[in-house]
Order: sequence, then C-alpha cells, then structure tokens
Amino acid sequence: MAIRILLSTKLGELRWSQADLARKTGIRPTTINEMYHEVCERVNLEHLDLICEALDCDLTDILKRVPSPLPTITNNRAGNLKKKTE
Repeated sequence: MAIRILLSTKLGELRWSQADLARKTGIRPTTINEMYHEVCERVNLEHLDLICEALDCDLTDILKRVPSPLPTITNNRAGNLKKKTE
C-alpha cells in the first residue's frame, strides 16, 4: 500500500508553483517540496488543511491510497490484527 500525494498534479492544473503555495500557506518551501516530490514520511494535518484551503480543493484531490496487491495485515489466533513483516 502506498499513499500518493498528488500535489504536483494539482499545482500543475492551477499553474501554481511550489513557491506560490508556500507564500499563500506560510508552509516552509522545503516542506512543500518534499510533499511535491512525494518523499516525506509524515504529513502535518494542519498543513494539509492549509493546502486544501489555498487550492480550494478537497483532501481527496491531493491524497490517494493505492492498495498493495498483497495484504499487509493478517489476523492472529486471538483475532487481533497483526502487520506482516516479511
């Protein structure tokens, strides 16, 4: 499974630069760049809210879950969920 950040696509549609978004939201340009290139490991919820407000879009317009073809969570004998570590 992967979470895709579609910020580059959305900015392209609007013909905005990363710098435009950083100025509009007050988010550091480095943070915007990491999201733009999908190299960040964590995303701040407040940042997502600011980006959606600035771009006048919904969260689903900039985030997408791409399911893995193989399950990564299984049930153990007690019925609890366990993440596979293969």
